[in-house]
Amino acid sequence: MAGLESLNILVVDDNQHMRAITAAILQSAGVRNIREVPDAAMALDALRTLDIDLAIVDFNMKPMDGVEFTRLVRTSGNPYLPIIMMTGHSEKSRVCEARDAGVTEFVAKPITAKAIFDRVQAVIMRPRPFVKTETFFGPDRRRKSSTDYEGPRRRESDHALDDADLSDASAA
Repeated sequence: MAGLESLNILVVDDNQHMRAITAAILQSAGVRNIREVPDAAMALDALRTLDIDLAIVDFNMKPMDGVEFTRLVRTSGNPYLPIIMMTGHSEKSRVCEARDAGVTEFVAKPITAKAIFDRVQAVIMRPRPFVKTETFFGPDRRRKSSTDYEGPRRRESDHALDDADLSDASAA
């Protein structure tokens, strides 16, 4: 993939073989700067000392898992860092947990070169906007935008705007 040679990618997995496979896939795509670490604590240290453009993180690690790592990254340090979560457990509950922690993309193991390339391309070439609410900070969890939406509220559960909000919204 063209243009990936300048990326600095951090691969975090407690399984040395998975780190090696992931790094080999990235190298075959032209990535030259890959830092591999075996746990989330070392990954946080790497983020403090290195200029990392993208992290690929295993879900199931000890003592800190990939979800907890993602939450820490989103609340301190480099909150806009693209994070691709890898896991051998792709149940809906795990995907939702990772998404709600602020993961940018998700890939199920066994990983393939195509799956990794697709996710890397998605976070680099088609980054999603970030959203901040009282309970969440991370990439917009919505994958689709409604084509018939015309106002500042997006969900049916949003309360109707009062007149002051409407005048503020139309002035913007």
